Amino acid sequence: MKKLKHIDAWIFDLDNTLYPPSCKLFDQIAVKMTDYIVAQMKISPEAATKLRHGYYKKYGTTLRGLMVEHDLEPHGFLDYVHDIDYAPVAAHPDLIAAIARLRGRKLVFTAGTKAHAANVLKRLGGHDSFECVFDIVDADFIPKPDARPYEIFLRQHQVAPEQAAFFEDISENLLVPRSLGMRTILVGKHDEAILPAHVDYVTKDLAAFLTQLKF
Repeated sequence: MKKLKHIDAWIFDLDNTLYPPSCKLFDQIAVKMTDYIVAQMKISPEAATKLRHGYYKKYGTTLRGLMVEHDLEPHGFLDYVHDIDYAPVAAHPDLIAAIARLRGRKLVFTAGTKAHAANVLKRLGGHDSFECVFDIVDADFIPKPDARPYEIFLRQHQVAPEQAAFFEDISENLLVPRSLGMRTILVGKHDEAILPAHVDYVTKDLAAFLTQLKF
């Protein structure tokens, strides 16, 4: 993995990247989002679910759609939908050890909140493994794959993209990092035979991938 020898900033998406999709945290969040929309907009659960899916598709997140279309105040929404059970996230000492041995800075870039990230990282055993968490509030509530949050992140944390690696479970969210000069790693069960050009590596096991790196 020679392409990663020069990296000094390791940037990790949080959900379904640092923990597996089998934890199904988003299933809980989706229910909470529907409930919130029902309460705020006085519509049926079926209509709320349809609206939630439509805004996600159009705006990248349901929250962004609610802000644009309904001038929703975001903080109450974020607090409510992340009030979930984090027990499905198991401790992962091998992953935390592999992250700890990486040379350079370690940062989290999430579409969730800092509180959500803290709860996940505490469960993983890595609450102090990262220099910072860049969340959706820091991104001005603009979600990936829009270029603007990446640019804000790089500027705020003085990261040189040509010396950074970005880990993410959604291929589209790696388009901008690759265009900026970052190395890109797609995490999860993806077909390695048809990887898009903007993905440098793919791994089904993040801990094993990081452990194999040699410096």
